[in-house]
Amino acid sequence: MTSLQTRPVKITHYDGPAGGWGSLKSVSRALFQQGVILSGPGVLLRQNKPKGFSCVSCAWVKPSKPKVAEFCENGAKATFWELTPKRTTPDFFRDHTVTDLKSWTDFDLENHGRLTHPLRYDSATDKHVPVAWEEAFRAIGLQLARIRQYDPKTAIFYASGRASLETSYAYALFARMYGNNNLPDSSNMCHESTSIGLKESIGSAVGTVKFEDFKETDCLFFFGQNPGSNSPRMLHELQEAAKRGAPIVVFNPLRERGLERFTNPQSPVEMLTGAETRLESQYLQVRAGGDIAAMKAMCKYLVEEDDRAKVAGGEPLLDHAFIAEHTDGFDEFADAVRHASWDELERESGLERADLETAARTYAACKKVILVYGMGLTQHKFGVENVQMLVNLALLRGNIGKPGAGICPVRGHSNVQGQRTVGIADDPKLVPLDKLAEQYGFVPPREKGLNTVESCEAILAGRIHAFISLGGNFLRAVPDSPRVEEAWKELSLTVHIATKLNRSHLITGGDTYVLPCLGRLEIDRQASGPQTVTIEDTTTKIHRSRGRRRPASHHLLSEMKIVAEIAKATLPPNPHLNWDEWVADYATVREAIEKTYPEQFGDYNRRKDMPGGFLRPVPARERKWETESGKAHFKTFDEINASFDTGRDPSVVRLITMRSNDQFNTTIYGYNDRFRGVEGTRMVIFMNEEDIARFNLDHDRNVTLTAVTEDNIERTFSGLQIIPYNIPRGCVGAYYPECNGLIPLAQHARKSKVPAAKSVPVRLSQS
Repeated sequence: MTSLQTRPVKITHYDGPAGGWGSLKSVSRALFQQGVILSGPGVLLRQNKPKGFSCVSCAWVKPSKPKVAEFCENGAKATFWELTPKRTTPDFFRDHTVTDLKSWTDFDLENHGRLTHPLRYDSATDKHVPVAWEEAFRAIGLQLARIRQYDPKTAIFYASGRASLETSYAYALFARMYGNNNLPDSSNMCHESTSIGLKESIGSAVGTVKFEDFKETDCLFFFGQNPGSNSPRMLHELQEAAKRGAPIVVFNPLRERGLERFTNPQSPVEMLTGAETRLESQYLQVRAGGDIAAMKAMCKYLVEEDDRAKVAGGEPLLDHAFIAEHTDGFDEFADAVRHASWDELERESGLERADLETAARTYAACKKVILVYGMGLTQHKFGVENVQMLVNLALLRGNIGKPGAGICPVRGHSNVQGQRTVGIADDPKLVPLDKLAEQYGFVPPREKGLNTVESCEAILAGRIHAFISLGGNFLRAVPDSPRVEEAWKELSLTVHIATKLNRSHLITGGDTYVLPCLGRLEIDRQASGPQTVTIEDTTTKIHRSRGRRRPASHHLLSEMKIVAEIAKATLPPNPHLNWDEWVADYATVREAIEKTYPEQFGDYNRRKDMPGGFLRPVPARERKWETESGKAHFKTFDEINASFDTGRDPSVVRLITMRSNDQFNTTIYGYNDRFRGVEGTRMVIFMNEEDIARFNLDHDRNVTLTAVTEDNIERTFSGLQIIPYNIPRGCVGAYYPECNGLIPLAQHARKSKVPAAKSVPVRLSQS
């Protein structure tokens, strides 16, 4: 085994822009690393194109008039990662026990290449051994059927965010026919706070912005979202906005290069001259957990300045006509912000009043504002309230439901939002169960299912017997991961549908199966011919995607085929559903989706082929508020510290877990974090210089983090090299998934149960 982690560690300052030659060098390195020098570039030219395939990485928009290169640095890495000629065959598993493989890094496991054969775990040899598909389906079906007879609620059907709409619909239906709503998914770990917060406030659970709004907006505000690493194609829209003079105001603890400066890799002039576009007009390094306080401070300024303007007969700062016609709760909210203490808002946000007022004046001066956010808002104790305070800010000036304005939560996985649209949801209220009952002739379960945190709690309590995973690396993604791993060994059955080996496949209990599937780039040939699938982007557009590469192995099956075969082997025959017909022609699945969701997917099979996709309706986008009162709600609450610590104990700092530039969620592409100047390692902690001195830490000795909890369970993570960094005092940064074990399951957003990974209370020590 050759690991990149054996390379020398180098910490340097990176002064280049986002994009530019740094991006091209990173893509070139990935091209050589995965051995796709000849095939890779040609495939990239079909990425995110109307007749090509949708990127397997982020959920950013696929435009109807794409650029020549409609891919980003991380999207290219994701494509090369799947396109790799490297293979993980049965011979590999003959040479390695599962115990041996547990010592491998996340990078090394996945970098070994694509899985080629279905596998089952053999406890006698401690190895994964090949198994015939028919045998695997029969054994899995028998085991699931026995568990169903005992108690169907003891099985979990997890979905990562990359499976197509067609497969996701079939998978959700399978779970409900099995007898439960235990459908945890990636949303539970990131944007569930969005789904709940927006639904309560504006009646729609998704963002309101369309791609075209970026062309018209006067101003953008960013909260806890880093497009440089998480959605780099978005930088083109930001560059265009900045060039036409639209201010970009950023609230983020760390200074991220993708919100500071950008050189367009697709512009020969910029590449040759080194020209850069400054993106941010104001950058406010808010304290981790301090976003509610920062946004409330802006609201306070707007309300009080509007009060003064009213007395003086001046121009109002608020959109009173919009507020009167479209909202309720304004008077209570306005009174609350008037009485808020500036001292407390400054202390909790970590920002100066003058800077907050400057941001508020910028907001007030622009008629059309887009409010963009990511997990920096959602992954806190008060993640839902974070989202709702952002809505309050938007409502004050009518920045929802008009061109060039709106709310834009940026999703991670390429179809995580779409999975929720077609039924991957633990909350049965989000699914048209009556329609499913009529359509398929069964009685759907009405009891709320388990989300991700609840699934982990149930596994720890010994209440779960089977876990089916449609993609993902569940055990590395969840909080409290070492504890969940240990309890995982007691499960009777685990099934992983995957393209590559990862750590979750190595934690075995009873019967363990790893079932390799086709990737999105590959030809999915079924009885009716090559198949097309669909995905939903972050702006609710539905896009087609068709793979054109030869499959990595002729033993691979599509995700749809695998789900259907397990369902057939588990469930009794249903006269209203023919799984084989669905597998033969995915158009029949889309017809079924349209029957279940006619308002969302009318004329689905035709419209899926439209260049740029078709837009799924969002009522709030049209200022139709599907709330009890029929209006958008101003939400008033007292909480302004979103962390689990009070912020008053000087020995406690707030850990922000984050991804590197060489990473997508739990997938590690390498050990370089270009923008932060880290090369050759992920074992680092980013710290403010004053905190290093305050804690009397030695730069040459590694740091140990210990979680601050109330459950008397020790959670520590050691071996972190100190990197002095521009980060607020009292905050530190380190990478996930390595630090996930420091996050107790109990530390989650109180309304959405999203793990509070962006303000984890920890203490520092050196041995």
